[in-house]
Parts: sequence; C-alpha cells; structure tokens
Amino acid sequence: MALPRLLARALHRAAAVSAPAAPDFNSFVVRTNTCGELRSAHVGQKVTLYGWIQYQRQGLFLVLRDFQGLTQIIIPQDEAHSHVKDLLSNAPVESVVRVTGIVSPRPPGQENPKMPTGDIEVKAETAEILNFCKKLPFEIKDFIKKSEALRMQYRYLDLRSLQLQHNLRLRSRVVMRMREYLCNLHGFVDVETPTLFKRTPGGAKEFLVPSREAGKFYSLPQSPQQFKQLLMVGGLDRYFQVARCYRDEGSRPDRQPEFTQIDIEMSFVDQAGIQRLIEGLLQYSWPEERGSITTPFPSMTYEEALAEYGTDKPDTRFGMKIVDISDVLRLSDIQFVQNALSYPRGTIRAICIPQGVRYLKNKDLESLKESAKSQFNQEIMEIIRRPDGSLKSLLTKFLGEKQQLELIQALNMQVDDVVLLAAGEHKQVCSALGSLRLLSASLLEAAGLALRDPTAFHFVWVVDFPLFLPKAENPTELESAHHPFTAPHPSDASLLHSDPTKVRSQHYDLVLNGNEVGGGSIRIHSAEQQRFVLEKVLKEDSEVLSHLLEALELGAPPHGGIALGLDRLISLIVDAPSIRDVIAFPKSFRGRDLMANAPDYVTPEELEPYHIQVSWPLEEKEAKKN
Repeated sequence: MALPRLLARALHRAAAVSAPAAPDFNSFVVRTNTCGELRSAHVGQKVTLYGWIQYQRQGLFLVLRDFQGLTQIIIPQDEAHSHVKDLLSNAPVESVVRVTGIVSPRPPGQENPKMPTGDIEVKAETAEILNFCKKLPFEIKDFIKKSEALRMQYRYLDLRSLQLQHNLRLRSRVVMRMREYLCNLHGFVDVETPTLFKRTPGGAKEFLVPSREAGKFYSLPQSPQQFKQLLMVGGLDRYFQVARCYRDEGSRPDRQPEFTQIDIEMSFVDQAGIQRLIEGLLQYSWPEERGSITTPFPSMTYEEALAEYGTDKPDTRFGMKIVDISDVLRLSDIQFVQNALSYPRGTIRAICIPQGVRYLKNKDLESLKESAKSQFNQEIMEIIRRPDGSLKSLLTKFLGEKQQLELIQALNMQVDDVVLLAAGEHKQVCSALGSLRLLSASLLEAAGLALRDPTAFHFVWVVDFPLFLPKAENPTELESAHHPFTAPHPSDASLLHSDPTKVRSQHYDLVLNGNEVGGGSIRIHSAEQQRFVLEKVLKEDSEVLSHLLEALELGAPPHGGIALGLDRLISLIVDAPSIRDVIAFPKSFRGRDLMANAPDYVTPEELEPYHIQVSWPLEEKEAKKN
C-alpha cells in the first residue's frame, strides 16, 4: 500500500507544478476584491474595494482604479447616505479611497464592453478617504502627452499608468519563468556576487567607489564575469543570477548606467550547448500573449552578417540585403570602381530600395547620401529603374546593355526601385550600406510601406567574431572584441602567436529584430593562454588579474556562459519606445535621477574619511557662492 500512496503523492506534486493556481491578490489585505475582478457572478455580494479615483462625474458616479483594473462606483443620492455623497463628490482625482457597497448589474444599455468589469457597478454604502491628492503635475492617463523629464521627475506617479504597470508585471512573470527553467528544471544555482570589486582591464568604463584606505578605490562590476568563472573553478557547475551591472558610459541615448542581465555560466559545455539552453529558456519564459517563438534560432557568422546586413546586429525581418556587384562592374571603365577594386579588400556593393521612386522624395535620397558621407566618409551613387525598364544613373553611360542587364538581374531590380551603390574598402562599404538599409526602411515605413512587422520576433545567432580588433585611437594596438577572457576558436589557436588579427573567437551574440539581447563565449581555462593574451597581445598588466590567473592554475574546468540583457529583451517584447519604459526607476539619458536629483554634492567633511578633495571648475565655484 505504501508504493501507491507514494505514487499518488508524486502525481499530485507534479500536477501542482504543471498547473499552478491563479494568484490570490486579496490574501493578507483588508479588501475583499480588486477593482479589476468583479463580474456578473458577483452581483448581490457586499464588497470592499481600495484604490485611486480615476474619474468623477457630477457627484453621480466615479471610477475606482487599482493595479488590476477599473470599477464604476455609484455615489448614493439619498439623504441617509449624504455623508458618503459629500465625501466622494468632493474628493480630488487620484485620492486614495475605501469603498464598501453592493455589486449590481448595470442598467440595460449602459454596459461597457470595453471594460472587463463593464457589466456591473458597485453601489456605495460607506466610504473613507485614506489620502487626499493635491493638484497633479500631469494627468494619470496613457493618452496624455507628458515630457519624459516630467515623467521621470514624478516617476512614482508615472508608475500608476496602465502601460508601465503592464510592463513591470510582465517583466516579473518572465523572470520568474526563467528562474523555474534554470533552477527547477536544469539544476542551476542562483548565486549573488559582490557589487564592490576592483578594476577590470579593457571593456567599458567602470564606476569608482572610494574606500577609507588612501588612494584605493573599489569598482562597480560591469558584469559578474570574473566571479562566475571563479564559481566554475569552485565546482558549482551551473550558475545563474539576475545581476545588477554598472557601466559609466556617459550620455548615451537608450542606455542605462545601471542595468540588469540574466547571467549564466556552465562547466563542461560547448557553444552549441549554451545556444540550446538559451533557446529553451526563452521558449519556456516567453509570454503567451506575444505568440510563440520557433527554435532552433538561425545562425550566421560575423562575416556573413557584415557582408549581407552591414552590421553584427542584423534585422532579419525584411530583405534589402547588401549585394556584391564587384564582378558585374569589374570590366567597366568607371574610374572610381577600378580604384576601389585595387584595394586589398576593395568591393562594389549595393542595396535595392523597393518602390523607392514612389515612396522616397529627392530630399530623402539626399539625406541618405549625406548620412553615409558624414558617418562613414562613404560616397553613394544612386540608380533608378524607369517605367520602361531602363536605368537612370550617372553610371549608365559607362555601361553597355549587357552590363546593365546583369546589374538589374544581380539586384533583382523592379520598376521604380532605387539602388544605392558604394565602392571602397569592404568593412566601410558594408557598414555604410547597412546603416542606409535601416534608414531607408524607416523612411519607407513613414511613407506608408509596411516592411518590419512589429509583432514578429526574429532571433538570430551571430558567431565566429574576430577575437581581437585594432584600437580606434591606435590601430597598431589590439583590444578584445568581446572581453579578454574569451577563448580562441579551436581551428585558429595556432594563429594566436603568429597572427592574432586573424584569430576567430568562441564568442556568440543573440540578436532580436536588429538588437543585441545577449552575448557570451566559451572562456579561456588555461592560465598560460590567459596570461599570453593579457600580456603579449593586449599589453595589459596581468597583475590586476592575479587572483583569476592563480585560480586557472588550480584545476579550472572548461566553461562558458552568456548574459541576456533583461531590460532590452523586455522592451522589445512589449514594443516599448525606450528601455526606460520597462525599468521602475530609470536614470535619464545623461545618467541622472531626476526624481531624487542624484548624483548630488557632498560636504568636504563627508569626503575627508576617503582622503578626497574636490577641485572645482571656476564657474562652479562662483555658482556655489551664489
């Protein structure tokens, strides 16, 4: 008998896991119901609701709002309830109230099908104003236009909006599902890593935190990278964390100085294993209301992404790929073409803008060409296919009929299409055309041509990145394309010593609709190789990482991982215009907290224990005096 009972208990537990009960929003609180749950089935019941007054009309009724929805409250008009009438009729909008009353059906013809609670109303019997609201800086309505600075100054009011409530609650559900998948289904260990750490060579700038030891500073980690590798050395095997990260990137639009990532590391894993894990994680945690996602995700190399899309973050929702037309024009007598092809990596490439003649104005084409010139120092030539099938361009007089036909076929040009052509060094040409591809898509959509489906989610893996790149400020020196702990591609390991510029890495990025939402790599687990990369290739002081190098000498397993940018991922899922719309208390694009006015000044006395003195610019000295 014991075995059947054990089996029954196991089945019961399994059923509980697979079919979780709906959350009880009324547990532990004094309300009976939320403002979003009452239906016709509740008619006749006495209920107590708490919420904010959304709207009040002529002392007859008001709409009460909480996190879950709206309920219409009928204000009593009889003398016996005059106190309730006076209270509710005179309470300002956004005041917090308690209402107790009877759920009643709305009179025939007065139902509101746009409200989930639109079939009922609550006839108030008693009420209490818990907090009167003074005049608001803006109305709490999603359709009211507010400046972003004002929204961030009064963020606690902005959070009452339906959209931000929806975004933050969806984010919470996604993170909870991720925890279930990683910890409950696949044995990951959720570990919190330190926030106060030390400077890491390379990468983004880090925030410094003073200590009481003169001249010594902590750094806020830009990611838990070293800690998660050390956890693998420590034998934890599978690590996971919803990690807070910090980067002092200054004034960068749609970036945050502090952000959140889903941080993951595994021992004894390869690139394919990490990719399968992330595909399963996203499929498991994906919100049902956003449709389903198909796995496995497609993959392309860094070189393929650059050649076809002009970027390592390709938006694959639409075509307009970059086309190599070098062979079509190779035998032409066009001087700039021949000059371009004489370079070691010279190329002639183009994009074809569908129906560009119909949808783009001359000023649009000029702005596209000016953008390529100002951002990439790249000249652009345009070609138009006329209604009679002929080509209109400064190039056509240099091309015979056969070459023109080959050009039309290579680019699949239709009538009224516009081609933008660029010649020069491969990476510069592709980067310029990749930028023009996105700008053209935006112009076409603004003119009414649908290209990118906002409800579609196109994931793609980008792999085989270069391990090192020339430094922008000094091209003779190298820097890590990802970070200095990324392992070289096994096929290129021998090139690490002879020609590091040709080494591919075991780095992989996950891209969604043209946005990088994740990045990771297989790590270097050999102390000797890690020291060589730091000292010989990157010319960094390896002493800063002596703790990690020593750990790699003491039995470090092969390991790899990835981090998903949670803020960016959620903003794409909810189609938010900015990542600030999925963060409860974000900073402005200049990195300021407009609500609390941070960062702020501190007194010299407060700085003294940290051995710091502030040297004020002259204009700030004068401002402080005044």
